[in-house]
Amino acid sequence: MKTLPAEWYPQSALMLTWPHPDTDWCDQLDAVEAVYVEMVCALCRYQPALILCPDTAWQARVAGMLADAGVPSSQLIFALARSNDTWTRDHGPITVLETQGLGAPGQPCLLDFRFNGWGGKYASELDDAINARLQEQGVFGNSTWQRSELLLEGGAIDSDGAGSLLLVRRTLLDPARNPGWSQDDIEQELHQRLGIRHFLWLEHGQLSGDDTDGHIDTLARFIDQRTIAHVTCDDPADPDHDPIAQMTAELRALRDSSGQPYRLLPLPQPRPLFAADGQRLPAGYANFALINGALLLPVYQDPADAEATRLLQAAFPQRQVHAIDCRALVAQGGSLHCACMQLPAGLTIRAPQV
Repeated sequence: MKTLPAEWYPQSALMLTWPHPDTDWCDQLDAVEAVYVEMVCALCRYQPALILCPDTAWQARVAGMLADAGVPSSQLIFALARSNDTWTRDHGPITVLETQGLGAPGQPCLLDFRFNGWGGKYASELDDAINARLQEQGVFGNSTWQRSELLLEGGAIDSDGAGSLLLVRRTLLDPARNPGWSQDDIEQELHQRLGIRHFLWLEHGQLSGDDTDGHIDTLARFIDQRTIAHVTCDDPADPDHDPIAQMTAELRALRDSSGQPYRLLPLPQPRPLFAADGQRLPAGYANFALINGALLLPVYQDPADAEATRLLQAAFPQRQVHAIDCRALVAQGGSLHCACMQLPAGLTIRAPQV
C-alpha cells in the first residue's frame, strides 16, 4: 500500500535549490538570497536543510553565508546539481511511503515525475534532470526510486495523508503538459504511484501573475484531514475576485471520502504587489510550508500579515509560525512553498558520493 504523506508528517529535511547567476535571479541575487538565508535560519532550528548548488564554488559561497548567519553546519547537507531555476517544489522528488503489511513501518519511495517548465513556458532540461542527478550521487542512500512519464509539478497537488488529493484540473489536464492523457489516465497513474483514492478536482482559482496556471499551493491547502485553508478576495473590482469566489464555492461543495463537507479557513488577501514592469505578482498566504514543529509563512510587509499569522498560529497551535518576508521571492512569480520540497522521515539523506 502506498501513501502520500501530508506535509505535517515528520520530515527528515527540507530541500532547496539555491539561486545562482544562471537563473532568472541574476539581477536580484542579493535580495533573493537574503530570503533564502532567512528561511534556512528558521528551518534549521527544527531540522536539516538539503541545499542544491550548481558547483563547488557556489556551494562554498552559500556555506559561508549561512555560517555568517549562525546556521550550524551540522544542519546542512549540500549536493551539486545544475538548474534552470530554483522552484524546488516543482522539480524535486515526491516521496511516498510503502507498507508491506498491517502495522509495518512505511518505507520511502522517491518519485521522479517529468517537468517541462510549466507547459514549456521556460527552459527546464536541467531541472528535469535534477532528481536523476541526486540518485546518481547517492544523496538518498539505497532508497527506492521510480520514474513516471506523467508531468506532475509538486505545487499542483496537496495531500491530506489519507488518500485524498486536492488539485486544479487545468494544471494536469493540459495539452502542453500531458498530451494524450485523459482524466482517467491521470487518476490511474496517481493512484498507482501515490496511493490516491479520492480526487478533489477544482475548475477555478487563479492569482494574477501566477504563470503555473493555478497551482493549488497558491490557492488552497489542507490544514488537517477535515479542514482546508484558502485565499480570498473581497474586492469585486479586483480581477482575482471572480475566479477566487468561484473556487470558494467549489471548496464548499467538496466532500471528504466519508461524504462530509470540509471546514474552510479563509485567509486574508494582501494588497496587490507589482513588479518593476507593472506586472501584478501572485502574493498570498496559502503558500506556507510546514516543517517539524513550525510553519514558515510568507509575508509581504502588509497589514494583512498579522491576521494571516494569527489564523495559522491558531490552526497549528503546536507549531511556531515564522514569518518570512517574501517580497523579493514573489518577484519571480512564486513564494515560499514553491521554493522548497519536504523530505519525509525515514529517508536517509547524506552528502553526495562522488
